[in-house]
Formats: sequence, C-alpha cells, structure tokens
Amino acid sequence: MYTLIAILLAYLIGSVSFAVVVSHAFGLSDPRTYGSKNPGATNVLRSGHKAAAILTLLGDALKGWFAVWLAQHFSAQFGLDTMALAGVALAVFIGHLWPVFFKFIGGKGVATAAGVLIGIDSWLGLATLATWLIIAYAFRYSSLAALMASLFAPLYYGFLFGPDPMMLAVLIMSGLLIYRHRQNIANLMAGKESKIGSKKK
Repeated sequence: MYTLIAILLAYLIGSVSFAVVVSHAFGLSDPRTYGSKNPGATNVLRSGHKAAAILTLLGDALKGWFAVWLAQHFSAQFGLDTMALAGVALAVFIGHLWPVFFKFIGGKGVATAAGVLIGIDSWLGLATLATWLIIAYAFRYSSLAALMASLFAPLYYGFLFGPDPMMLAVLIMSGLLIYRHRQNIANLMAGKESKIGSKKK
C-alpha cells in the first residue's frame, strides 16, 4: 500500500510542469505554442527570457530530486525497498513526460532525469550532468547532449552499483528520453536542429 502511495505521489510531483507555470508567472507565451513546442527549459530559453529558463530548469530538476529524496527519507518508516524506490524514480519522470495536470502533454524529461539521478546518487548525477555539459558545449545542441547523457547514465550506474531494480529504472528512463527525442534525432540527421540559445520562430 505504501509503495503504491509513494509511486502515485511521485507521479503527481512530476506532473507539475515548471515550463508552463514559470512562463505564466512571467507573462510569457505558453512554451507549448512556439519553437519545439516542448515545455522545457531549452524551449523557454527561446523566448529570450533567461531567468524563466533557469527557473524552469531548476524546478524540473528539483522535483525529480525531491521525489527520490522523499522516498529515501521515509523508506525505513514505511518499508519502501529498492523496488519501491525504483518505482518512485520512474514515476516522477513519467509524470513530467505525461503530466495529469496538463492534459498529459509534457516535456522530454532531461532536467527531471538529472534531478532523479542526483537523488539516487550524487556521483551518478554529476557524471551524467558532466556528459551533458561537455557535449552541449562542444556542439551547441541540447538534444544531442541529452541523447549522449541518456546513453551513458545506465553505464555509469552499472559501474557504480551493478545491476539491480534501480538500474532497470534508469534504463527505462534512458529509453524514454531517446524516444521523446525521436524528432530531434531526425532533425540532427537532416541538419535542421536548433542550437542552444536560438530565438523562437
């Protein structure tokens, strides 16, 4: 029972779309109506409002971290095992992708996944984040950086902890991230992908 409650709560936390909330607070256009139409920090940045993009990034990352931290903090009290924690990690991520509060139209999950990974283990999160930063700095494509980071995250987890239910959750998150970037993959191959910082059209 407690496992199901924890997973449901994590999903609801993940369903808070900070791109939409922050944009509304700053009086900006709904990020689902311009650019890539993705409610995420990269698309909010296309509005030209850097503060809104930063707050979106932090909010989406923090909700991923908070859900995992909350489950870990109360795991002993409510008997949440590794399988339950893995379910929580996956649920908050899925909540971001398909949020119940926004008609199940969510973002691609990069920042939320980063928050989840940091919540699981700081070194895991930092290694994955470093991969994203290196690729993003070198090529200026947020999508390419996200794809590379998603490929390396399960490898980092396996190296640090070996196979377990949480590694399976990380693998599923990585697969979903790649799936959500399928149009970006096509754009990259066609040379049509927008670079970081490009303005909305």
